[in-house]
Amino acid sequence: MCGGGKAPKVKPAPVAPAVVAPIEADTSAKSAGDEERRRRLAASGRGDTVLTGGLGVTGQARTGGKRLLGE
Repeated sequence: MCGGGKAPKVKPAPVAPAVVAPIEADTSAKSAGDEERRRRLAASGRGDTVLTGGLGVTGQARTGGKRLLGE
């Protein structure tokens, strides 16, 4: 009534091909790449985006006036 059949046969997993170790790059090229990465990280800081002080903008806001959308 409950089935009671045999368990299905499982095929063995295929063997993965051997991994070849990557060739080590020249140390001068590697250090140049590290220097470029460090330079880009330093350039992406937030220092240049802060345009106001702790009190914010205290002057009048420069707005363009009322306009309808599309004009």
